[in-house]
Amino acid sequence: MEAGHAGDIIRIFERSHFRIVGARLVNLTKKEAEGFYAVHRGKGFFESLTTFMSSGRALAMVLEGENAIARLREVMGATNPANAAPGTIRKLYATSIERNVVHGSDAPETAAFEIAYFFPGIDLV
Repeated sequence: MEAGHAGDIIRIFERSHFRIVGARLVNLTKKEAEGFYAVHRGKGFFESLTTFMSSGRALAMVLEGENAIARLREVMGATNPANAAPGTIRKLYATSIERNVVHGSDAPETAAFEIAYFFPGIDLV
């Protein structure tokens, strides 16, 4: 959000035939960021990641589409933008492995947890 690329990234999602079924602007507290990334607790990057994720606004979104998780991961590109394919979101907009612009679920179970984390009690249609 800080760099002003939200609209560009949404356009990429839409051009890639994803449907936005939920969106919410959030400003995570440090504790909320730690809860969201709890799976990474104890790893060397946990502290800096949760500090960054609680440093400003983020746009949480739920996307739908054919084979959504695998396709989204392709559209996002490699976590390290230096290794991301040309034209991917991370190649275009990321500035580092930690500030990689976009997060995407890696499995249906992870998606279910992450959707519930940002959209508790909301029936997304």
